[in-house]
Amino acid sequence: MSSTSLNKLLLPLIFSSRLTLTISSRQFSKSLPSTMRFVQFKPLNGNGSNPQRLGVQLERNGDIINLSTVDPSMPNNLVQFLEGGTELIEKAKRLVSQCKSMIKLSEVELLPPVTRPDKILCIALNYKDHCDEQNKTYPETPFFFNKFPSTIVGPFSEVTCPANVTRYLDWEVELAVIIGKRTKNVKPHEAMDAVFGYTIAQDISARDWQKPTRNGGQWLFAKSLDTFCPLGPSVVMKEYLQDPHDVTLTCRVNGQTKQNASSSNMLHKIPNIVSYLSEMITLLPGDVILTGTPAGVGVFRKPIESLKPGDVVESEISGIGKIQNKIV
Repeated sequence: MSSTSLNKLLLPLIFSSRLTLTISSRQFSKSLPSTMRFVQFKPLNGNGSNPQRLGVQLERNGDIINLSTVDPSMPNNLVQFLEGGTELIEKAKRLVSQCKSMIKLSEVELLPPVTRPDKILCIALNYKDHCDEQNKTYPETPFFFNKFPSTIVGPFSEVTCPANVTRYLDWEVELAVIIGKRTKNVKPHEAMDAVFGYTIAQDISARDWQKPTRNGGQWLFAKSLDTFCPLGPSVVMKEYLQDPHDVTLTCRVNGQTKQNASSSNMLHKIPNIVSYLSEMITLLPGDVILTGTPAGVGVFRKPIESLKPGDVVESEISGIGKIQNKIV
């Protein structure tokens, strides 16, 4: 057979192979993203009484799949989405695989990934180095306080420092756990089934309101002033974060690193925290649990450091992302 005849025979096969490869590549590009990152957002050109939307952010370019547009039956907020259970989660995965109704990150305002949860629960003294910088013994059982849900603001929102209320504003980067379903009396080995995912929290604290002489020693106002809980930028589903006890937490103020530690330094691990809380109270879909902060906060520095208007606080956790908040 001549080379000309052979080429005539092979060209259709080569073209067919290339076409198959191209189609396969396109199909692959429409598969699930490498990380399921749920966001709440508002289109910059949005209108109407409820502009908030629920979406999944693509890791490669930050673009967002607008779940609320792809399927109008999908809730516009994460709490209601989680209340829908596994059925809605599986539906979201199917919608994401279609890669429809994409919106560019530059065309939206990212809101907190969770709004109006039933509660925010926070564990204190849960990092060894944070205990060490205070010369405190490691607590044998978890020590909790709470923040009002109304303290939540977005990943790039401003944090208000009310000069007439506090003079000592402090930073605390924390890994936040998002509860996925109604949970009561679970054992530690069952507790992770209650976890939906993780996000970044900045536990802003008014240190002068943590003194025993203020508010009877209660931390309520120290932790729950308006804007004291920036969250975001997204909620990463738990199956897409390899090990929440092996991530790096970093906090920078005006570009200077103040905190940098591994979550492996947690004294009480997430399954134990969830189990312990579920013995006391019923955890609900969307509840936020702040798992503690590492060493490097301002109040224990020498001399003491505090945030002031104009400062920019950057909180970062490996595998999740970064949030940035300006003090005003």
